[in-house]
Amino acid sequence: MTFKQKIHQHYQQLVQDREDAFRDMIVALTEDSKNDAKGSAGDKHETALSMMHIEQEKLNHKLREVLAQKAILDKIDSTTIAKTIIVGSLVKANGIYLYLSAALPKIAVEGINVIALSPQSPLGNKLMGMQVHHAFEINTTNYIIQEIL
Repeated sequence: MTFKQKIHQHYQQLVQDREDAFRDMIVALTEDSKNDAKGSAGDKHETALSMMHIEQEKLNHKLREVLAQKAILDKIDSTTIAKTIIVGSLVKANGIYLYLSAALPKIAVEGINVIALSPQSPLGNKLMGMQVHHAFEINTTNYIIQEIL
């Protein structure tokens, strides 16, 4: 398995774990609200149910975000290596590894830090379509693309 494939697999697992966690929290809240509804009445009960509903809506929103990230990762073929930077490219610029996919947390694979970024982010947008040895500037920092994997 290549370094890029390991990174892709790591991010897929991270997103799957987040999806599972959000689904578990939603199920737990649903169960809590059902159990609470059986034995309570009055204003306190209504407030508690309302708070649970608000929390459930927040979790559903986060779950939709995670599912969107998962859909992006599922479309990427981690075996593809392009001469120009595309979604799914692993780019080394200024010694930093950037994985163009979705905005996800920084990870370490084989002791090397990797930052996943969205093609819609300022840096991701700037990288799209560039090739090795291209240079660009963002926020007064000059970058040189060293490698595209």
